Amino acid sequence: MTMQVGLVLPAGPAKGQINKWLDDLDVYLPRFKGHIRSLWMTDHLFWEDTPTYESWTVLAFIAARWTEFELGPVVLGQSYRNPALLAKMAATLQTLTRGKLIMGVGAGWKQDEYRAYGYPFPDPATRVEQLEDTLEIMTRLWTQQDKVTYYGKHYHIVDAYCEPKPEPIPPILVGGGGHKTMLLAARYAQLWNMPDAMFDDFNRHLKVLEHHCESIERDFSTLRKSWFGRLGVGKTEAAAKALSNNQWTRDNAFVGTTQQIIQQLELFSNAGVDYYMFEILGLPDPDVIDMVLEDILPALLR
Repeated sequence: MTMQVGLVLPAGPAKGQINKWLDDLDVYLPRFKGHIRSLWMTDHLFWEDTPTYESWTVLAFIAARWTEFELGPVVLGQSYRNPALLAKMAATLQTLTRGKLIMGVGAGWKQDEYRAYGYPFPDPATRVEQLEDTLEIMTRLWTQQDKVTYYGKHYHIVDAYCEPKPEPIPPILVGGGGHKTMLLAARYAQLWNMPDAMFDDFNRHLKVLEHHCESIERDFSTLRKSWFGRLGVGKTEAAAKALSNNQWTRDNAFVGTTQQIIQQLELFSNAGVDYYMFEILGLPDPDVIDMVLEDILPALLR
């Protein structure tokens, strides 16, 4: 599979600079055209009082404004939207974009959001069961002719229609490193994603994923492996670390000079990762863009 790269957009505008989010995108996205395949948005409701946009609204907006890119959420928390409605939303966006959507979904995890917005926050096992129902409902509504009825452990639909059907069926990306979550990726997804993991941890999860594929008799090579996280590049290692504000380090992100980052990426690519979703720290700094476009991406995509 050809190596592909996507760009993760910031979660929202800088505080007190409501127009900067869009102004910055207008500056740097034209430079990434022809170098990256897709644009991605995380799905969160708030990070304390930091301005945070709602992800599906952003996806619909960018789909119309920057038509040259594919797009996807990385990843939607299944708890925040009724699964049948989510299937309908995805079918609509896939149709209107003529096939640009990658449907990323996960079990959800950020407890303070659930509590603040009035969503129940069940235990992890229950949230994964809910994810399974969501994947089943989406898949049936997208592929099954006429009306669909399904009774799951937590969600159900009765005589539901999804017309028009999405064309083509959106590829599903399941995100998460839990044992059962990865089994659901093996069963339902075209891509599996692991966020913010460095190589040893990622490689351990790959072995579990391979076992799951074997257990259901799926060819492991047909499930794409992807990585989502932060990339902080500087002309010196100190400059790269300064971008991360002590939050992102080489333990949970790609941080360093161009050569250091290229060496880190080689480990993942050699292990089978063929899709990266980078949130690039320091944008729209032109020096950062130059290092990514002139050094890192050519080495990764060669």
